[in-house]
Amino acid sequence: RRVDCGPMTAEELGGIFARRRARRARTAARRPIGHSIVRVGLALGLAFATLAGSAGYWQVFEASRLSSLPDNPAVVAAVRQIVRGRILDRDGRVLANSARDRNGEPYRTYEDPVMSGVIGYASRRFGTAGLERTFDSQLTGYVRSDPVRDLLKKFDADPYDPQVLQLSISLAMQRAAVRGLGDDLGAVVMLDPRSGEVIALASTPTWDASPVANPETSAAAFAALLADPRNPLLNRATQGLYAPGSVFKIVTAIAGLGSDAVSTATTYEDQPAAERDGLVVTGFTIVDGHHRFTGGEALDFVGATEVSCNIWYALAGLDIGGEGLAEWAGRLGFGRAIPFDLPASISQVTNGGGSFGGGFRDEVELANAAYGQAETLVTPLQMALVAATVANDGLLMRPRLVVSATSAKSGTREIGPQELRRVLGGDDARAIRIAMEAAVESERGRLYTAGAQVPGMRVAGKSGTAELGGTGEPHSWFIGFAPAEAPRIAIAVLVERGGRGGERAAPLAGQLLRTYFDSVESPGA
Repeated sequence: RRVDCGPMTAEELGGIFARRRARRARTAARRPIGHSIVRVGLALGLAFATLAGSAGYWQVFEASRLSSLPDNPAVVAAVRQIVRGRILDRDGRVLANSARDRNGEPYRTYEDPVMSGVIGYASRRFGTAGLERTFDSQLTGYVRSDPVRDLLKKFDADPYDPQVLQLSISLAMQRAAVRGLGDDLGAVVMLDPRSGEVIALASTPTWDASPVANPETSAAAFAALLADPRNPLLNRATQGLYAPGSVFKIVTAIAGLGSDAVSTATTYEDQPAAERDGLVVTGFTIVDGHHRFTGGEALDFVGATEVSCNIWYALAGLDIGGEGLAEWAGRLGFGRAIPFDLPASISQVTNGGGSFGGGFRDEVELANAAYGQAETLVTPLQMALVAATVANDGLLMRPRLVVSATSAKSGTREIGPQELRRVLGGDDARAIRIAMEAAVESERGRLYTAGAQVPGMRVAGKSGTAELGGTGEPHSWFIGFAPAEAPRIAIAVLVERGGRGGERAAPLAGQLLRTYFDSVESPGA
């Protein structure tokens, strides 16, 4: 029923609207709160899911890596309590073992100082180094070789399961390499190019890790090592950086053939005259007086490698260009850390910073780098991998020292070969192999690699003489592999201030290759 109340004042209309708004507010307040609860529940669920996911990631997926870190407090605590697993060479010879001090606490003992640069030490006072550091958690047994058992170890009454590490290194070859280096400072790296297994990783001078690990002698022993001006704690095989000289020509060969900047038939008409008068590059004269006997012959790729022609390789480097040389060197591992069981310095083709291409400053630096001078610096390990890549038809394998880990609770875990990358095609690798074989076995090549030959087989290689300026002798280099037609061992030899490559490094390489095939592997294997 409609009741006419007559006209209403503004105040009356305002009161009506206010009462309506109040009723709506009270109605809204009485509505169910389900929507709000759902929103809050979703937010809380998402928060808990995030926390659970993070906890699962760190406790499951990252648990093994975190627990194996040398600075993990649990690993540090285990050092004083647990008898570490032994370390064996490839033939089962014990390289690292444990004894107990007068308090009954274990400490490390080592078989032979020739292995100290590889194994390092485990010391209560000075921590760990070498393989003792890299595999600290495995040797103490804090990390198990079986991933499933490793996840469940927290429920085990005895969570420790020390692992015995077997290395690929031959103690016999390591001793032979150290004997061959003698009193010189230097390094030898020998590895199987097919698997990446390191057979020898020698650095001189050697040092004895046992007194460093013994609690009663550690302080004095370590102080003496630090005071030694020959720097024995530097592993020259993996951490020493050296001008490579002509062994770097194999890197340039890989870059040239791989990029098609040069071919095996490439010759340079300027090369014969430059042999006599020098090659002028932007006002800088490159001189190469090692092989005047080539006369007016324009050398091709094999001939230039055979007689180690700096002029040919300088011109090839200019054809490759700075970008190309840096890129192909990078495929071999230059400019990045080598994935290895020990710390390794980063090799460089240039110090960088230049705008010419690839970090080079100009044509002069590039031309000199192409034959291993300028700002090019390498480790012996890196150059062994260069030789191994050519030997393995262009496929670069990851170098490795540890081949298996065995424990009482988890059994044995094999650590197999791993491909790093294909660097270049097989045909190009075989062309370089032919040139390196000529550099060792041909009449001309033997002038620069005397002593690198092995009776009964053909060897491929390249010597190097790294000029350092001043009055001292150059660094002596050799890289190579054998047998040339089906390589099973690759080698890099560096002798600091050892003279020409053919005078010191090449004969030592030949001696070690002969020892390897006589005592470690028969030639027909």
